[in-house]
Amino acid sequence: MPRGKVIISCAVTGAIHTPSMSPHLPVTPEEIAESSIGAARAGAAIIHLHARDPKTGRPDQRPEAFRPFLEKIRASCDAVVNLTTGGSPYMTVQERIQPALVLKPEVASMNMGTMGFGLFPMLNRFKEFKHDWERPYLEGSKDLIFRNTYGDIETSLRELAPNRTRYEFECYDTSHLYNLAHFVDRGLVQAPFFVQTVFGILGGIGAHPEDVMHMKRTADRLFGDAYRWSVLGAGRNQMPVAAMAASMGGNVRVGLEDSLWIGAGQLAKTNAEQVLKAREIIEGLGLEVATPAEAREILQLKGGDQVAF
Repeated sequence: MPRGKVIISCAVTGAIHTPSMSPHLPVTPEEIAESSIGAARAGAAIIHLHARDPKTGRPDQRPEAFRPFLEKIRASCDAVVNLTTGGSPYMTVQERIQPALVLKPEVASMNMGTMGFGLFPMLNRFKEFKHDWERPYLEGSKDLIFRNTYGDIETSLRELAPNRTRYEFECYDTSHLYNLAHFVDRGLVQAPFFVQTVFGILGGIGAHPEDVMHMKRTADRLFGDAYRWSVLGAGRNQMPVAAMAASMGGNVRVGLEDSLWIGAGQLAKTNAEQVLKAREIIEGLGLEVATPAEAREILQLKGGDQVAF
């Protein structure tokens, strides 16, 4: 296994940020493909992808919404593709797993617990919206329960198992690590586990250094050397959390899904811009950024020739 290599994942466009919040958020298939390829060329070994309706900007979890940009990405770079099964908190689990079920990616995200998912604080910063769905989408999160029940998770794991897809286990709080351990104990998850600890989402754990340390200590105790650790810091927490994790031997995730910013009050113009900043941090620590081939080896993936796109 490559030593001293840090995997950079890039979450190109997601369900959290609405198109009104940044003119640089990729929405159309062409924009998503271009931004993904740019992030891969900047050093992202893994590209995490959602789809959107190109006219309204709404999250779109139909497999056919993913195909146009997946084909362009695969034709232009060798990055590992990671498809969301999170989709949007307003979707059913069957809607959410369809892209991964049909398209058989090397990696799919997997949220590991039911939680509150507070998006409404964004309304303090953003007042004007392009589309009529955006404000209600954020306001509704005051009463939103993001459902990821044990039955939902088990259904997802069992239905996706024949595809030999591995998972980015998104753990927003300590209990989600214990939920993952539950499924490991039942034999539904095989090592190595790619654990993405998420910091700074209202409803999950905070982004204080002690929170990062706590999640790492808990994962170490539960999984030993059977897991590969990565971090995601939301909003302004993105780079500080990434720097801390990289210095501790972890991997990092950046991208416009997680933060629209590149600095205080400065919107990132591209996903590649954030990847390059993360790369500067990693290489400044004397570490090396993993290539897609090295990421496949580290995570023991099935290979880019085993997908259905």
